Amino acid sequence: MDWHDWIERTGLPLPESPDVESLVVAIVLIAGAVAIGWFVGHRAGPPLTARIHNLGGRTSAITEKVVTALVQYAVIALLLLIVGNAVVLNPLALMTLAVALGVAMCLLVYRIVKACGLGKTAALLLALAALVATTAGTLGGMRPLIKGLDGVGFSVGAHRFSLLAVVNAIVIIAVLYVVAKTVNHILTHLIGRASGLDISQQVLVQKLAGIGVVVIAVLLGIDLLGIDLTALTVFSGAAGLAIGFGLQKTFGNLIAGLILLMDRSVKPGDVIVVGDTFGAVGKIGVRAVSVVTRDGKEHLIPNEQLMTEAVENWSYSSRNVRIHIPVGVAYGCDLALAQKLMVEAATGATRVLTEPKPSVWLKAFGDSSIDHDILVWIADPELGVGNVRSDILNRVWRLFADNAIEIPFPQRDIHIRSIADQM
Repeated sequence: MDWHDWIERTGLPLPESPDVESLVVAIVLIAGAVAIGWFVGHRAGPPLTARIHNLGGRTSAITEKVVTALVQYAVIALLLLIVGNAVVLNPLALMTLAVALGVAMCLLVYRIVKACGLGKTAALLLALAALVATTAGTLGGMRPLIKGLDGVGFSVGAHRFSLLAVVNAIVIIAVLYVVAKTVNHILTHLIGRASGLDISQQVLVQKLAGIGVVVIAVLLGIDLLGIDLTALTVFSGAAGLAIGFGLQKTFGNLIAGLILLMDRSVKPGDVIVVGDTFGAVGKIGVRAVSVVTRDGKEHLIPNEQLMTEAVENWSYSSRNVRIHIPVGVAYGCDLALAQKLMVEAATGATRVLTEPKPSVWLKAFGDSSIDHDILVWIADPELGVGNVRSDILNRVWRLFADNAIEIPFPQRDIHIRSIADQM
C-alpha cells in the first residue's frame, strides 16, 4: 500500500485535479496573514512588554523579542483560522492552508512553553502535538487521522500493535512530562516564597515534592498506557537485584542528601572545607553538593562523602571566623611598638570586625625573629580570607617602614676555609 492509498483510506481530502487559481489564492492569503502578523507584532510587542514588566512579570523570560513573536504567531494563526472557515477552497489549497495554520500554531505553542520556563524538550513535544492536531483538525477532524493510524499495525497473539498505539504512548508520555515539570516548577516557586521556612527547609521540601511528582507521574503513565505489571513479575526479582546493585551509590547519595537537609548540618550558603576543597555551598542536589571556590571553580562532592568524612563548616552555628596571620619582627626592635602597630593595621582593615577586637599574640622566639600571630574576626568567610590577610600584611609593611620596625629574613654566610689545595 502506497501513501496515496493510505491517505485515501483515512478519508482526508485529496485534490483530483490541481486548481492553480485556488492554490495561488491560498498562498496569497497566507502571505497576507504573515505580513499582518509581522506588522501587528512589531507595533504591539514593545508596549505590551513594558506593561507586562510593570505588572511584575518574569522579565528574565518575557522579553520584547518573545512578546513580539507571540503576538505575530497568534495573529497569523487567528487570521488563517478565520480564512479557512470563510473561504471555500479546493482540497490542495485547503491542505496548504492547513499546513500553514499548523506551523503557526506550532511556533506559537513553542514560544509559550519556552516563556513558561519548561525547557526545550517540553516545548518541542507540545509544538509537534499542536502541529499535528491543528493540521488534522483543519482537514476534517481527528477521526480520519485516527482511522488511518490504527490501520497501520500488526498483531502478536492477543495483542495488537499499531501506529496509533505508538502515537498515543508518545502523546501520553509527553503530556505527563510537561504536566509533571509544570507542577514541579509551580511547587518549587511556591515553596521558595514560603517565609516560614529557611533555605535548608525549602530545599528539603522542594526535593521531596519533586520526588512525589515524579512518582505520581510514573504511576499515572503506567495506568494510562495499560502496562500489565504482572507480566513483569518473572523478571522483577533479577532485574530489581541488578538495578539495586547498579544504583546503590546513587540511592546512597540521594538518602545522604535528604539527611543533610533534614539535620541542616550543611546548608546552601555555608562555607565548608572538605579535604583540600574550600568554598561556599551553592546547591545540594540529588547526587552531589556544589561547592564554589574563590577561584570560581565548582566542585561536585558526592553527598555520601559529606556524611562519612570530616567536614569543616565555618558557618554552622555562627558565621564569625577567626583568621591567624603570622608576622615576625627582629630581636632588636621595640616589641611593644611593633605589637601596637600590628593591632592598628588589623583594626583599619576592611571586613575585620570591631568586636571581638583584633589582638596580637607572641607566638615564639624563632631562630631569627620574634614570631607573632595577628588574630582578627570576619563575618563573611564566603568572600574569602586571602584578601583580608593581604590587606592586613600590606598595612603592617607600611606601618613598620614608617616606624623603623625591621622584618627579619634568614641570612646565610659562606666561609671559604681554603681553595689553594684544589688549585
